[in-house]
Amino acid sequence: MTTVLRRAGDSRHVGHSAMPLVSHGRPRPRGTWFARDPAWPLVAVLVGWPVWWALGIENQIFILAAIPMARRLYRSRFKKGVSFPPGFGIWLLFLIVMLAGIATISLQAPDTIASPVSSRLIAFAYRAADFSAATIILLYVGNLTEREFPRRRLAWLLGLVGIYAIVGGLAGVADPSFSFTSPLARFLPANLQSALAVSLNPGTSQVQGFLGFAEGRVKAPFTYTNQWGNCLAILLPWLFVAWWCYGKRIQKRAVVVLLAVTLVPVVLSLDRGLWIGLLISVVYFAVRFAGQGKLALLGIFCGTLVVTAVVIVASPLGSLVSQRLAHGQSNRVRTSLTTIAVEDALSSPLIGYGDTRHMQGSTQSIAVGASSDCKKCGNISVGGNGELPLLLISTGLLGTALYISFFGYSMWRYRRDKTPYGMAGLLILLLGFVFMPFYEAAGPPLAFTMLAIALLWRNSRESRIQAATDAERAQSNLNVGIARANGTEQAGFG
Repeated sequence: MTTVLRRAGDSRHVGHSAMPLVSHGRPRPRGTWFARDPAWPLVAVLVGWPVWWALGIENQIFILAAIPMARRLYRSRFKKGVSFPPGFGIWLLFLIVMLAGIATISLQAPDTIASPVSSRLIAFAYRAADFSAATIILLYVGNLTEREFPRRRLAWLLGLVGIYAIVGGLAGVADPSFSFTSPLARFLPANLQSALAVSLNPGTSQVQGFLGFAEGRVKAPFTYTNQWGNCLAILLPWLFVAWWCYGKRIQKRAVVVLLAVTLVPVVLSLDRGLWIGLLISVVYFAVRFAGQGKLALLGIFCGTLVVTAVVIVASPLGSLVSQRLAHGQSNRVRTSLTTIAVEDALSSPLIGYGDTRHMQGSTQSIAVGASSDCKKCGNISVGGNGELPLLLISTGLLGTALYISFFGYSMWRYRRDKTPYGMAGLLILLLGFVFMPFYEAAGPPLAFTMLAIALLWRNSRESRIQAATDAERAQSNLNVGIARANGTEQAGFG
């Protein structure tokens, strides 16, 4: 861990920004790592991810890390000022709509059953903290300079969490039954332990049986399989950027090996959303490479994909994929829940109902619901099957539109960025739209997506600075050339 922290703290690139959080005029103060490195909260989160997972707080760690970030942002507000990313006003409007949902949190939405308002308030507060933390992370990282927190360093750290996900997936394949109780659980009250039971009992896989047998779906170091698939898809591009585009030869070879072994947990996760996301990623890169005229790279990329497809089809993994595609029992449940979420959004279009609700009965009948004999029957959470249904019921049509508009505007704003950072960042935003109907984004996925926007924002800023520097250097060289030419002419005349 010490070695990784030291490497993560290695800032090799020097740059400038109009809004530094630490003065550039004086050398960094000597002292603890916390005093010397303004990016320490994020470094601690990303490097120490397995620790937070083992403690059962990986879903809350970004909220905790946002506290020192907010403090430094507040202090910087009076010294240097704080800049905001393009389209930030749209996001602020979304936050306002989201917070306004507390006015309807006690109401019963159509086609749902009554539930304790106190539970809704707790869930509302937790979600508000998640969105607030993601906002603070975006502003904090976006306002750090290239000297304080190089883009390559951030990409490397995000890729590191991607490696953790790969290792966790392989661990889930090797030992699906491994699990343990978090040491933090013994210090929490019983009611809180019950609410956080899944997080406080980390394991390598999520055991389910929709193929007719008890299969373990990999999830470490995250809470659920779907969260593992979501985060893996949006972290792997940064591993490619840091290790393939800007890494050494040994790192490039390591990336190839890691991506190859990742196929096993990806298939065994039985995560169709992840499969769709990876397929779209392939098409995305193919289109970008073709558009930039990189035909040789496109040929290598396509050849690798053909070999990968042949390996999957010819191995037992191909049979598993076929079985998973043939068993889509969750499709009807997802469709039913999304339909109710749309109806609820239409009944409260401006601010929604503040939080999720539980459907009446089940997909078969409103009379088939949870009971003492069958606690898992029916009454499934409306809004718990994806970010889009969650936004519809909790923030209404207006909040959903604002949320989509912010990320859509970010994609449009940086669409011409052809650098590795730009290609990876745009892909992650695209995958956010792909995953919206299937995955919940609140928590780590939203924070990782905000970091992608911060990288796009900073990359655009650094590109402008570099362009201005190049233009100034060219003008200076031109002036020197003119001066020399004038001097030669005067000397000749003399």
